[in-house]
Amino acid sequence: MWAFNKVFYQIYTLKFCGAPAENDGVVQPRIRKIREWIPYFNDIGVDAVYLCPVFCSDTHGYDTKDYGHLDERLGTDNDLKTLVAEMHKNGIKVILDGVFNHVGRNFAAFADVRENRENSRYRDWFYLDFGRDSQYGDGFYYEGWEGHFELVKLNDENPEVIKYLEDQAVSWIDKYDIDGLRLDVAYSLPDVFLAGLRDVCRGRKEDFFIIGETIDDNYERLLNNMDSVTNYQSYKGLWSSFNSGNLFEIADTFRRQFNEMLPGSHLFNFLDNHDVSRIASKLNDPLLLGPIYGLLFAMPGIPCVYYGSEWRAKGSIDEGQPDDVVRPYFGVPMPDEMTIWIKWLIKLHKENKAFIYGGYRQLYLTNEQLVFERAFEDDRIVVGLNISDTEVHVDFDAGAEQGMDILSGHRHNFGGGTDLAPRSIYYWYIEG
Repeated sequence: MWAFNKVFYQIYTLKFCGAPAENDGVVQPRIRKIREWIPYFNDIGVDAVYLCPVFCSDTHGYDTKDYGHLDERLGTDNDLKTLVAEMHKNGIKVILDGVFNHVGRNFAAFADVRENRENSRYRDWFYLDFGRDSQYGDGFYYEGWEGHFELVKLNDENPEVIKYLEDQAVSWIDKYDIDGLRLDVAYSLPDVFLAGLRDVCRGRKEDFFIIGETIDDNYERLLNNMDSVTNYQSYKGLWSSFNSGNLFEIADTFRRQFNEMLPGSHLFNFLDNHDVSRIASKLNDPLLLGPIYGLLFAMPGIPCVYYGSEWRAKGSIDEGQPDDVVRPYFGVPMPDEMTIWIKWLIKLHKENKAFIYGGYRQLYLTNEQLVFERAFEDDRIVVGLNISDTEVHVDFDAGAEQGMDILSGHRHNFGGGTDLAPRSIYYWYIEG
């Protein structure tokens, strides 16, 4: 699958492009702004972009009212088609958000239910109770996504709904030539729907990439019908272990995921996204930002960078702030020293099959130090991490006496172990 050796860049499209919070119905080609960033994408090395919802909605994109057209605030359908074509010319794949669990209240089928109630031909598209009332005074009750009644839950086991949504996805492939989908709240989508969507998309585009959003532990179920899932388990383990000085937490997650439950899988890894606080705000020690990105690109899976975080953008929804705090507008890229580091990590990751396809073998672990090996065929890399504020000596068996420090290019002797500088991460090519 093409996505396994790519590095992704996530964009919350509406805010990235400067769209107003509510759909004013005015067509403005704001999505063209993404084309202006293509040279930047090429420069730092990302070669796949994940765009949060782009289709017509009332507010934040996840309250779809028309799957058939680009949101007016972003432009016309041709603007999206042109963007994807331009990305492809520059070697960049594009995946979109597939929001198929729920729709907005102004979605045409639900509007018909509101008008015609029991007589609506769409009454079975939703979970309705005509003996109760909604909080909007509709005269009937409906199920909203996890209690959010502006998001009307679709009946994704209804064959008519399934066919409708499959047709929408196929039309996006035909019309825009997209390369994949990230399925919103995939953990709530039934297997019959997931399997059918996969098959019709693959029937149209053989290498179509599908990733599912999940925040619980049903990775194995979802991976039966898709290529990857959002790795929230490792996301939590990464920032939490760094903040608590307890690398046993993330090491245990790695062991369970990559040695026991899902060996050989390609999970979708991230340090932040549009639903959580920025990692630069989440970490207690800002000096650990470099090492935690170093670990993101060294662990098994597909790395994804959330727009702006590569230059240490901040934003915390943990403090009760609205989600828009982590979905800002940036006029232009603002690279800094962290961006240079991440650019190097992207290059390192993409040039080494051990990082893309290699297994995971733990070599050394304490509260504040972790050493592990990634190996694929003859490509072997040992990673050493120290999150403490002091230099530490570690003694481990890499199965070889010699290694080359990738950062410095110097040969390294592992006899008797090695020293790790404070708040640092190392990569060694293993020789012999």
